[in-house]
Parts: sequence; C-alpha cells; structure tokens
Amino acid sequence: MSTLLEWVVVALLVIGVLFALIGSWGLAKFGDFFKRLHGPSKATTLGVGCVLLASMLWLAGQGRASGHELLIALFLFLTAPVSAHLLVKAALKLAPGSRPPPPP
Repeated sequence: MSTLLEWVVVALLVIGVLFALIGSWGLAKFGDFFKRLHGPSKATTLGVGCVLLASMLWLAGQGRASGHELLIALFLFLTAPVSAHLLVKAALKLAPGSRPPPPP
C-alpha cells in the first residue's frame, strides 16, 4: 500500500470524525428543534460519507474492492435529507406557532 493512499485515508477519517463530532455537538448544544435538526442532518451525513469513502479507498488499496460502502453512502445521502424534511413538516403541522419569523 502506498504512503500517499494511507495519508488520504487518514485525512478522510479525521475529517469525517470531525464533521460527525460537530454534528453531534450541534444536536446537543442548539436549543430549538429546527436548529437541532440541522446539525445532524448536514454535518453528520458529510462525516459518515467521508468515513465511507476512506473505507472504500482502503479496501481498494488492499485489492478487495467492494460496492457495499457505495450503496450505504447512496442510501444515506438519499434518506437523510428526506427524513429531515419530513420531521420539519411534522413539527410545523403539530405546532404551527413554532414557525420561525420571515427574514426582514
């Protein structure tokens, strides 16, 4: 395995872990439901995507390429925005007063 590939895998893992940590911190720190939903649906999705890409590169470098990580990433990038959108629509339907004010 080349040293460059190892460094790329390590960089993707560190970036992925940092994004997942930022998304988790946003979930714990923000007070409003809509703000709390934004962190995990954006940052954590990107973090998991970086970890899956690192796994794909590592396995390809080992000669054991697999499409499982690609399918997981595709499923994640399709379902995370849809589920976040449905959660926001449900929250607005249950509590119409929680709708944020329009920008000035």
